[in-house]
Amino acid sequence: MHEIHAPAAIASSPEDAGSNRRPEHVPGAGEEEEDGPAVGTDDESAPDTAVGAAPDEAARERARRLRLTRRGLLIGGLAVVGLGAGALVYRNIRRSAGPVGTWVSLAPIPAASVPSPLPPSPAAEAPGTTTGMAVWAHADDDIIFANPALSDAIVAGHTVRAVFVTAGDAGKGAEYARQREAGIRAAYDEMRGSTAPWQEQQITLLSGAAVTRFVPSDEQRISLTFLRLPDGGLDAEGFAATGHAGLTQLINGSAATLTSVYGSTVYDLDRLSATIVELIGAAQPTHVTTNVPHESAFAHGDHPDHSCVGSLVRALAPQAGIAPEAMSYYVGYPSQDEPVNIEGAVLDTKVRIYETYAADDPVVTCADAAACLSQPGFGAWLRRSYPKGESELQLGGP
Repeated sequence: MHEIHAPAAIASSPEDAGSNRRPEHVPGAGEEEEDGPAVGTDDESAPDTAVGAAPDEAARERARRLRLTRRGLLIGGLAVVGLGAGALVYRNIRRSAGPVGTWVSLAPIPAASVPSPLPPSPAAEAPGTTTGMAVWAHADDDIIFANPALSDAIVAGHTVRAVFVTAGDAGKGAEYARQREAGIRAAYDEMRGSTAPWQEQQITLLSGAAVTRFVPSDEQRISLTFLRLPDGGLDAEGFAATGHAGLTQLINGSAATLTSVYGSTVYDLDRLSATIVELIGAAQPTHVTTNVPHESAFAHGDHPDHSCVGSLVRALAPQAGIAPEAMSYYVGYPSQDEPVNIEGAVLDTKVRIYETYAADDPVVTCADAAACLSQPGFGAWLRRSYPKGESELQLGGP
């Protein structure tokens, strides 16, 4: 969700608070300036005239000009202070606000070239009585936007299958992607209450894609599968390290293929679509969860990768036998504009899970819960979670 992850701490600029300069004194109402009388009083220090002598008009004019000059300086100073304070407030608001994704048009998602019914997949997993399948853009979208529902499902003993489409690499390479994957495994350990090691599996799907799956050695009902496509960035233009191409370019046709950041698979749009259909079908889920799709009004301002994945899953899930009423879409970045709906002990648990993840992600590592909640954007998202059904998506935009 967050290749531009907000910094864990925000340093003040010298002009904000870091400077040791003594602030200029601005007189208050009725307070005399250090070098003269209060504004609006007669200048009693003006030269006196001798009793009975004619007034010194030149002296009076000098005194009048001095008062006007001081008054102008004071008013101008107050205006500058006011503007400076306003600029400081605006600057702090900008620093505390969460990221906003660029809105770009997205082509319709064509059907995947897969047989019907779907043949058995090498990725097939035994379903549970209740099996939740989730397909996310980034490794952390689930714990930020879909908790507490995710942790509640794990605690309740449900079968949970998660697929992460991009590496969330932010152009930083495979090592950063590995750190994020380690973080999300640690977060799932926190939710399931075990630190037993995870088993790594390399699976070549019928679609031809090579994916990596992690399964806890003591709990087969949970699995995390990674496709590791390049992150598209907040501006939907990708990163130099991965050829300035991401899901947006693949769907819109300006990039014919994307190569996973580990180099294991080259995806064209049809291979990616067939992979998503195959993985959903292999899980045999009773419910599917994903990001809000591009065609929803709730996608405006969201990360473009979120919108792409949401649209892919919404368009392709029916080919895996998933009905619209069995789908849920979680609002991403724009959730910060909705009312707070997670508080108290539930929030404490959600933040603890996120903090566990963040310990492995050097971009968002936070020392404690308070630091996590103070991160721009992340603090607001952690206090909120908004799933939407098909009828609530407000399709067609605002």
